[in-house]
Amino acid sequence: MAFVKTTPSMARKAPLSEGTLLGWLRLNLFASVFNSILTVFVLFIIFFTVKALWIWGIADAVWVADTRRECFNININGACWAGIIAWLDGIFYGRYPRDELWRINLGGIMLFIWMAPLWLPRVQGKILVGLSTVALYPFLAGYLFAGGDKGVFMQIMVTAAIVALAANIANAAIGFFINGNLPDFIIRSIRQNEAPEARQRNILLAILAALFIAVFVWQMNWTVEVVSWTRWGGLFLTFVIAGIGIASALPGGILLALGRRSKLTVIRVLSTSFIEVFRSVPLITVLFMATTMFPLFMPEGFVLNKLVQVIIAVCLFNACYLAETVRAGLQAIPNGQYEGAHTIGLGYWKTMGLIIMPQALKHMIPNIVGSFIGLLKDTTLVSIIGLFDVLTILRSISKDGPWLGLHQEALVFGAMLFFVLCFAMSKYSRHLEAKLSTGHKN
Repeated sequence: MAFVKTTPSMARKAPLSEGTLLGWLRLNLFASVFNSILTVFVLFIIFFTVKALWIWGIADAVWVADTRRECFNININGACWAGIIAWLDGIFYGRYPRDELWRINLGGIMLFIWMAPLWLPRVQGKILVGLSTVALYPFLAGYLFAGGDKGVFMQIMVTAAIVALAANIANAAIGFFINGNLPDFIIRSIRQNEAPEARQRNILLAILAALFIAVFVWQMNWTVEVVSWTRWGGLFLTFVIAGIGIASALPGGILLALGRRSKLTVIRVLSTSFIEVFRSVPLITVLFMATTMFPLFMPEGFVLNKLVQVIIAVCLFNACYLAETVRAGLQAIPNGQYEGAHTIGLGYWKTMGLIIMPQALKHMIPNIVGSFIGLLKDTTLVSIIGLFDVLTILRSISKDGPWLGLHQEALVFGAMLFFVLCFAMSKYSRHLEAKLSTGHKN
């Protein structure tokens, strides 16, 4: 029989192996007397906080009522969620016409379908999916939301967006079910896989042109009722401003960061000045300047509505902050990566696009997502210049006659709404970090 000498370190680890949960609790929460007292104190605070919120927000809450006074008659100590439920349409859609809400819902469904291939396995061309979403979806959704007559330019862009959406869906289906891509599937279907590459490319371009013409002719007579931007509001308006800001700020930040690192003096000075000017003033100042000073720099007769001016201001402001994030990531890349790219004959743009930028962006995911979360929350500032975002709608509930004075429930609901959105973005960024193996620890 063999005897194993037990060391003090083994003796300390032995109790931890008896139960994983018990060992974790002892190691992290009750490792010392001070830690034990602090743990009990924090648990005491959490217990009473959660208990009070549960009683106010769930147990004693009123869910069905016609007025705030009726809520008080049922239970004066609980939350009156009936007012929030009555205002749900306004919270999510603002003052958008109720018989036209299908347009907003359709736009959301199209965005989900458009971006779904990014999360599907075996789908090829995901970079093109992302680029087409950023470049074309805003035109299709913008016309769907605003309506009215389409000019020639808008007809072309709407047609391009519809064609891109159809091609994206077909490519995703082919990739998911048969592990291929749309161009190869078309070439095989018409038995041209042995043809020269130039002939295959011409065939694909001809099919694309025919599809474009057919869709262009079809959508020429397609019109929807005009809905003025002044009736946009609620969470819908928040998503519009934040979505365009997120989609535009990162490419703009990359260009500004590259411009700030450029060896050309004029480009470097202009980029640096642009970044420092926008980073030196708060966003609310930029919004006021955009709505008052921006029209003065436009040609005579050229008019932009306040919503477009706000979106431009938000995009430029956040692009300047992301430019510094991108520049920090670029500086973290070793010089050997640049030298290696030059050794194999890559030029500046190929070096940046294929070697440097993918590495830099991968390690900047936490900071980039943090900026996006800040952008989403900063959209509430547009209420100061008269736009009816979700915060303005929530504040309007307390001024509505039947629900006069309903402040707490509206603010709590808004806090929970933003928490869910921001937490989802944070969790997705952690998923990207794990998927790309960035090496960041919890």
